[in-house]
Amino acid sequence: MFDDVLAGSGFTYDDVKDAGGTVSIDTQMMQYRKWEKGLLRKDGRPGFDTPSGKFEIASGVLDEYGYEPLPVFTPPQEGPRSRPDLVRHYPLVFNSGSRLRTSFHTQHHGIKSLNRHRPEPAVTINTHDAAEREIQNGDRVRIATPRGAVSMRAIVTGDIAAGCIDANHACGSPVGPKVWRETNVNTLTDLDQYDPISGFPVYKSLLCEISRVHETDRLEMTREPMSEEEIAPDAGAAHNAAAPVYLDNNATTPISGAVRTAVTRALEICGNPSSIHGAGIGAKKHLDEARRQVAGALGCTVRRIVFTGGGTEAVNLAVKGALESAASGRDHVITSCVEHPAVLNTCRWVEKRGYRVTYLPVDPTGRVRTADLEAALSEKTALVSIMTANNETGTIQPIAEISDLVHGAGALFHTDAVQAFGKIPLRVDSLGADLVSLSAHKAYGPKGVGALYVARGLEVAAIIHGGGQEDGLRSGTENLPGIIGFGRAAAETAGNLTESGRVQKMRDRLEAGIQGIVPDCRVNGHRQYRLPNTANVTLPGYRGESVVLEMARHGVYLSSGSACHSGSSAPSHALTAMGLSEADAHCALRFSLSTFTTESEIDRTLELLDQTLRGSKNIVHFAPCR
Repeated sequence: MFDDVLAGSGFTYDDVKDAGGTVSIDTQMMQYRKWEKGLLRKDGRPGFDTPSGKFEIASGVLDEYGYEPLPVFTPPQEGPRSRPDLVRHYPLVFNSGSRLRTSFHTQHHGIKSLNRHRPEPAVTINTHDAAEREIQNGDRVRIATPRGAVSMRAIVTGDIAAGCIDANHACGSPVGPKVWRETNVNTLTDLDQYDPISGFPVYKSLLCEISRVHETDRLEMTREPMSEEEIAPDAGAAHNAAAPVYLDNNATTPISGAVRTAVTRALEICGNPSSIHGAGIGAKKHLDEARRQVAGALGCTVRRIVFTGGGTEAVNLAVKGALESAASGRDHVITSCVEHPAVLNTCRWVEKRGYRVTYLPVDPTGRVRTADLEAALSEKTALVSIMTANNETGTIQPIAEISDLVHGAGALFHTDAVQAFGKIPLRVDSLGADLVSLSAHKAYGPKGVGALYVARGLEVAAIIHGGGQEDGLRSGTENLPGIIGFGRAAAETAGNLTESGRVQKMRDRLEAGIQGIVPDCRVNGHRQYRLPNTANVTLPGYRGESVVLEMARHGVYLSSGSACHSGSSAPSHALTAMGLSEADAHCALRFSLSTFTTESEIDRTLELLDQTLRGSKNIVHFAPCR
């Protein structure tokens, strides 16, 4: 009997006996996009192991009934290729029938907990397609095909291919809320078209158009999966007895109490800072005070601070604005390969417009080698952009040394200090940078507001034009509540810095605890020059995304070493630039603490991590990016 049970496992009864009754096979790390790496073909060439090298499925059933076992692709009867006459009026490709946990079949609309999660039928549309039609997430939209039209709520996301939509099926039945009953998606499909083999009507790859219904209401829509507790009839009760542990502060920080109070009060200020009457003058005083607070945190004068709509906008203004004003003949930009996407993608943008960009490598700790920078600098170099501290590993760059080299070559120096602001002391005189980008929400302030420090006498061209606010560098009425909140957060940075020693001790204790759970774990980043709140560790053999999802189920929030958040399965570019393999980068976890983090939360995190990892190499699921 034992031999039959073990057949095909590679183990014998004696193996199990000698191992004390338990044997296991380590799960092999999942490889993404194998066809691009030549891992599916015996000859090692990219593609699939098929005659054409493409993905093909041969059907023995089709062959048995006299059909071609490997069908040749033919365009749908109603598609962009077959009906170019319709594309002009119906440019999008309609799809329906995808299953949701909240709406698998029509009978599910009678379950109240599912209705709370998806109160109305929805259609998923690509971000760019939505922007072209002035559609925002939650808007009511009209979906039209040559056969009819229905209204649904829009879910705007980059997770669906541009040019395609996906409408909820299972609506239009007599079950569930009125809005579900009245929306019959079958109005859009073509009953005259059907699959010649199955006889089923075609409800995918039809042509359609979407337009916004001009209503005042906008419903909050989400594509996040429901937990078991949310689906349960008593959903709404707290599903975690303990309060959540938030250790993802490098992604965003909670708003401090003082900042929340300041923003709430600011919502009552109705004046425009550009107006000359009393209400406008009062608003301008609040704007000036916030600017003084941010300038005070950086050790500069108020005229040096330009408020923006966030850290990414500040980076764009710094890079594009500086290059626009650069001296003639200087067309070279230098950055590092571990920068935040805000910098990297901006540099790629200017590269497409004729600038030469050098992407410096880093050492195994994530630091730029000053010798590499010195070798890359030339009389053609206009701008160097190196981050102050890395958002994934916390590694701090030798900014003062870099600044000296850059200025010695006659170039400008920008540093993205978004992640460093409020975590380590930052003074513009010690940084030596010409341009410094900041963001409020990484320092206990509100989201959607940032700032750029511009050195005295430096010419920077505006990239947003209009009313000339912010000394002409950032037009548009200022986000006064956000800016006031930013100012309050900046004023608190001095006090937060006094907590950095305590935060670092908790981080070190967390790393030591992880080492006790996984002895072969490795800390990524510089051991000395690192943000005091950041721990990035590789746990060999444990998929980072899977651990993150399992920990989140129990109320502990952290992040992994992949770019899952952007819908990409690629590993962290910063970790691979430091020399980690793709497998090791996928096995990385980032814990980022805050001044609100407590010792008991560290204890709970270690306890839960131990439970999650104990014997879990074979049970932690590899989760696909959504």
